[in-house]
Amino acid sequence: QVQLVESGGGLRQAGESLTLSCVHDGSSFNFNAMGWYRQAPGKEREFVARISIGGDTDYGASVTGRATISSDVAKNTIWLQMNSLKPEDSAVYFCAARSVGRYGDMDYWGKGTLVTVSS
Repeated sequence: QVQLVESGGGLRQAGESLTLSCVHDGSSFNFNAMGWYRQAPGKEREFVARISIGGDTDYGASVTGRATISSDVAKNTIWLQMNSLKPEDSAVYFCAARSVGRYGDMDYWGKGTLVTVSS
């Protein structure tokens, strides 16, 4: 079972930036994509960003233009940088990965890191 561990959450002021990290203990080549999702209290989980093993990226509408996802295959790590934070960015952010040969939903999830943005 692959473990994904997020870090970098915390309290930020609106307008500030943050970088979240996710380290996994498997091989990056076991995944065809990794990504970030978030869930705010009382809301459904929301797609934030995704990066394929080939480096292609896509972003959720609410963060497009403010978020950058990146990865280092050798370090088994992905990052999410978010700029111009808004209070509505407050949520638990989850790292996820999708196994090679699988399409659609991610099949590995971290436990999440809490981000709180104050106005």
